[in-house]
Amino acid sequence: MASAFREGPAIHRNEPCCRDFCRASGLLLHITSLPSRFGAGDLGPEAFRFVTSLSKAGQSFWQVLPLHPTDGGHQHSPYHATSLFALNPLLISPDLLIRDGIIEEGHPGMQPLADVEWGGLISGAPIKLAFLRTAARENHCGRGDAGFERFRKENREWLDDYAIFSAIARSRGVDWSAWPQDIRGREPSVLERIATELEPAVREEQYIQYLAFTQWDGLHRHARNYGVQIIGDLPFYPAYESADVWSHPDLFLLDSDGRPAAVAGVPPDYFSSTGQWWGNPVYRWEEIEKQGFSWWVDRVEHMFRLCDCLRFDHFRGLQAFWKIPAGAATAREGSWVRAPGHALLSSLTSKRPSLPLIAEDLGTITPDVRELMAHFGIPGTRVLQFGFDPDPGNPHAPGAIREDVVLYTGTHDNNTMRGWFEEEAGPDQKERITAALEKVPSSPEIARDMISLALGSPARLVIIPVQDLLCLGSWARMNLPGTTEGNWQWRLLPGEPGADDWTWLLENTTRAGR
Repeated sequence: MASAFREGPAIHRNEPCCRDFCRASGLLLHITSLPSRFGAGDLGPEAFRFVTSLSKAGQSFWQVLPLHPTDGGHQHSPYHATSLFALNPLLISPDLLIRDGIIEEGHPGMQPLADVEWGGLISGAPIKLAFLRTAARENHCGRGDAGFERFRKENREWLDDYAIFSAIARSRGVDWSAWPQDIRGREPSVLERIATELEPAVREEQYIQYLAFTQWDGLHRHARNYGVQIIGDLPFYPAYESADVWSHPDLFLLDSDGRPAAVAGVPPDYFSSTGQWWGNPVYRWEEIEKQGFSWWVDRVEHMFRLCDCLRFDHFRGLQAFWKIPAGAATAREGSWVRAPGHALLSSLTSKRPSLPLIAEDLGTITPDVRELMAHFGIPGTRVLQFGFDPDPGNPHAPGAIREDVVLYTGTHDNNTMRGWFEEEAGPDQKERITAALEKVPSSPEIARDMISLALGSPARLVIIPVQDLLCLGSWARMNLPGTTEGNWQWRLLPGEPGADDWTWLLENTTRAGR
């Protein structure tokens, strides 16, 4: 797919390499937060313009959230993936489908999409999926398309199971534990019969994935042409209601009925006094190790083909994971269980000697996790918003930031910097901010002041949420951990960031030597 939405000539610089940790910076913005004439952001013109603007503003990285299919029953959280291999069909751009001759401008299925606001994604998602299925049928689901047949062949290991799972889920829902036993248990003769009966729907799902991967590849190529590397996000667990768990039940701790015997989460932390109950089934690591970590290696290598670097969510789960009994009242009742992180990472490095990973190592991190990161040369994460608490050993404090970390002003789980300053920061924290900035902070300026502080730090890579660049308040927060309503809905308005925002970012990035 050609990069048809470039604005001016490409800007070629010495491209920083995530694994070598060159001094650079970038922005954090999920695809769905881009503006779009079809509600939620997608892989279309605005994504191309964002990449071009990043490059012109001296930014070398764009970090996104997980790109996998989501489920309306979980508010379309990108961390509740119904497949860790597939791409989210909701990211497909109708504009690019028009450009590539898949549909025509004015297609009747596009009008309902234009009427759905991003906040109404839960109700709008079925409309877009129905539109995509119509587009697939109108294009004979890729029959006679050599590119589609090549895509099917190259991705057969995961695509067939995902497509059958999705086809069944259309009528039976994604909770596969409620499916008939012979389907739930994947009896070969039954799967063969279903694949035949649902062949049109299966092929539609495969073709829609082909469209999504084609559009993503085009955007990724455009980013590389402009010297922008994409940092993807590697969720630690799939959702229970996923093609991954249904097709690989032996890799997860399930009971005799196929339901989770234990679920994942974390103990009480900064975000929740009772801990976080994620609900994902935990891994049967002994079985995964017995199989040579092949499933894990395949999924990580698959993501490296899509992104230049990967943020490894919940990295500490490689060393020990929080196992919560399925019948527990809260996450407090869980316990830590060892995991074979060193063996897994060794398997990954046998395929790729230098791993372009960023460890999400927030929370209580034990020395063995630090040793694991150091052994494999994986940088950790620091969040400036956490840097003003009284703990003298606070690793997020401005004076404690080292070169070998990725520094964020905030993450998708944090309040915006301005929202945090106005609503959460106490008097003592504000005193420490005053000392760090060498001036009395104010709400309108706090986010930009913190960005400048981060850019000037020793950290070789600084990532800034777009909300902080725009100095937005708490209403622009992306996610509040431990809650299930109102998350993942924020998006930019047309024209944001503006020319003045990009100019400010370029000037301050240049001043900081990034």
